[in-house]
Amino acid sequence: MANVKIYTTPPCVYCKMAKAYFKENSIEYKEVDVASDLKARQEMIEKSGTIGVPVIEIDGKIIVGFDRPRIAQALGLN
Repeated sequence: MANVKIYTTPPCVYCKMAKAYFKENSIEYKEVDVASDLKARQEMIEKSGTIGVPVIEIDGKIIVGFDRPRIAQALGLN
């Protein structure tokens, strides 16, 4: 099972889409709300180089945005 972390904010539509995708594929993930967690926000910026969400980390690989093909590839779903 992959180690998945998603950095989100509450109003983010693409974050919701990514979480729904994980649920559909029975992928467990850890969600981090960078709107309320300043330390996590800084960690996300350092890892991704961006302040935009979602930022998805799969086994150490960073994917910025809800890029379904890259996420599927990182999870071995294709």
